[in-house]
Amino acid sequence: MKVGDAIAAIMKREGIGILTGYPVNHLIEHAAAIDIRPVMVRQERIGLHMADAISRVTSGRTLGAFCMQHGPGAENAYGGVAQCFGESVPVLVMPMGYPRRLAHVPPNFNSTVQMRGIAKSTEAVMAAAEVPNIMRRAFARLKNGRGGPVVVEIPTDMFAEGMPENWDYTPAVRTRAAPDPVDVRRAAAMLVGAKRPVIYAGTGVHWARAWPQLRALAELLAAPVTTSLGGKSSFPEDHPLSLGSGGLAMPKPVRHFLDAADVILGIGCSFTETSFGVKMPAQGKPGGPRFIHATLDPDHLDKDVRCDVGLVGDAALVLEDLLAELRGQVKEARDAQAVSREIAAIRDPWLAEWAAKRDSNDAPLNPYRVLRDLWRTVDPDNTIITHDAGSPRDQLSPFWVSRTPLSYLGWGKTTQLGYGLGLAMGAKLAAPDKLCINVWGDAAIGFTGMDFETAVRERIPILSILLNNFSMAIELKIMALSTEKYRTTDISGDYAAMARAFGGHGERVETPDQIIPAIQRGIRATQEGKPALVEFITSKETQVSRQ
Repeated sequence: MKVGDAIAAIMKREGIGILTGYPVNHLIEHAAAIDIRPVMVRQERIGLHMADAISRVTSGRTLGAFCMQHGPGAENAYGGVAQCFGESVPVLVMPMGYPRRLAHVPPNFNSTVQMRGIAKSTEAVMAAAEVPNIMRRAFARLKNGRGGPVVVEIPTDMFAEGMPENWDYTPAVRTRAAPDPVDVRRAAAMLVGAKRPVIYAGTGVHWARAWPQLRALAELLAAPVTTSLGGKSSFPEDHPLSLGSGGLAMPKPVRHFLDAADVILGIGCSFTETSFGVKMPAQGKPGGPRFIHATLDPDHLDKDVRCDVGLVGDAALVLEDLLAELRGQVKEARDAQAVSREIAAIRDPWLAEWAAKRDSNDAPLNPYRVLRDLWRTVDPDNTIITHDAGSPRDQLSPFWVSRTPLSYLGWGKTTQLGYGLGLAMGAKLAAPDKLCINVWGDAAIGFTGMDFETAVRERIPILSILLNNFSMAIELKIMALSTEKYRTTDISGDYAAMARAFGGHGERVETPDQIIPAIQRGIRATQEGKPALVEFITSKETQVSRQ
């Protein structure tokens, strides 16, 4: 058996059934030989985004894997690896490397060296006998602790090397960690004594599949719940205790309750300070909140928020331990009526303020009207939707009501344009029975739109919702002079025609009466196995729900 055969066999033993990538990487052939499906993309970043979504939608139970060629392929993939790193998503990244004799000769791009700062670990295969050890270390890092990409570089001259005759491989273990009981008791006492507790749920709730435990804790304490963008859909947003998701844009109750909180429990989150996330209330002021920080990664403790109690462990185990401790002190669930009435008293006027945009009959279309009709047309509980960077994110996330786990793939610590297309495609591969949707703008499609052809060619029937205002609208305010003189924010294209040219379903919508029928036609196309792109001609809407 050759090294390439062994690596593919190990991937299969670890449950990998899909390998996204872009030629030339010899691993593609070795994987195909044992029925690991290769999915070839038009550019490397999309392949990483697809692998990213496979890991997300399965909560890491099935890991996404990506490979690319040495040199320019690895260089082009760098941004996609960085996106996985920023969002803490476990993805196996296997670049082909230059022959060992040239691996460290400039200007050759060495992925092991160059990707070290954006990966959980990097390692090169330099000897056939070490393949089982290298792959075991890679999968152990992917399965345990905080997520992130793991890079295994395979020099091109290694693939044909013979493996030792009696080599063997046992899949890496998957473990979970629980917090110190002393800290659990301290956190429970703080929550019991809190007058206005708030729960802030992050992506770690999804990785741990801790959705029932999160709901049980909120209901026991009558504590309102908000989520990060990555944590969106971890708590049902039609629940009376839901505040909605907090990012750059957010529902009004999020800011109101966070600022009034006396204790904030962050569960499965990093509390990373970012321009695209909700800002935590200032600390150190009289009456300011105390923080309980429950995270899988101890490096996140006291990073951007000073915590009063730290709980290190898997989100499900943390919540189970907290519930066990609290149930000895809180004999029955607290009455949530007062809290839910306060939430409604803030939310209802906020929704009324936005009604004119969401109900608009104008043409060009208001994007808020398009997204309102989209939610009303699909079955949200059997849909996986994701935003793109910029306006689509800020227009979608505050108003889209996610009711079931992993029905929304949120992101935002790093905001590369075009990320949503690959996420929707990967989600469809991981959950073929779901309607998988990406919402993007005409700036984002300029980055990754060619890979709509990948969706057609690889038979991945997603629904792509494009909001086209022929402008980089979010930048208009900061590029006013250059736009006036040189039209720097103007962009254009007939993207529905592009979709049809690729063999997909494509149509352009310009009037409000056609929004829902066009979405319905797009859904039918996906049900028939054809990717659909529905392009809505919208106004240059720049207002978002910042609080």
